[in-house]
Amino acid sequence: MSTSAAAFDLPWPWNGERFELGALRRLTFITGPLGSGKTRFATTLAQRLPDAAFVGLDRLDDGAAATWAALERDGALRARVDEALDWIEAAGADRSTALVSLLVTLEAKAPRVLVIDMVEQGLDDAAQRAVVSFLRERRSPERPLVLMTRSTSILQLDALRDDEAVILCPANHSPPRFVEPRAGAPGYDSVLTCLASPAVRARTQGLVAVLRPVELV
Repeated sequence: MSTSAAAFDLPWPWNGERFELGALRRLTFITGPLGSGKTRFATTLAQRLPDAAFVGLDRLDDGAAATWAALERDGALRARVDEALDWIEAAGADRSTALVSLLVTLEAKAPRVLVIDMVEQGLDDAAQRAVVSFLRERRSPERPLVLMTRSTSILQLDALRDDEAVILCPANHSPPRFVEPRAGAPGYDSVLTCLASPAVRARTQGLVAVLRPVELV
């Protein structure tokens, strides 16, 4: 288990509460409902952790042009990505631009810690499950990952291991907190309401929560 840790005052939309992260697990999942501030929390976490970076959805911009450029100029990276693709395809996934882009990010030598926005973006159910299996079997605990997700195929609560953790960003903007992955634990039901299958997530992709004023009569 990594000894990386971070402690910082939470940014808006919170009220400056202190958040402390102990030893960083091999895989840490961040989830929360729309508008909960989870992206802001994730980017702040990446800024505060040593040797870390936030990987946003811009990884898929322009047809993942940056992905193909990285593979073109780095033969060693291409070899690692090809090896990972072979493993993941054998686990049932189909090759796609989104999958290759994610693997280029994961197989880069630096930084040591990655905080990845919506890791399931562009991946179907089979690819999501294969990616999580790959990370559990092949990702070194010395290179931990923080994965933001709202997919039940990424965050499989009944399959979490001792070297994995869940952080919930609640809907009411109370401070993010760790949630034990067991029925009845505080926050467990809230985590469940944040997650959906890839089929449901595909139907609702792009929806944004909007607060509308209420007309009093």
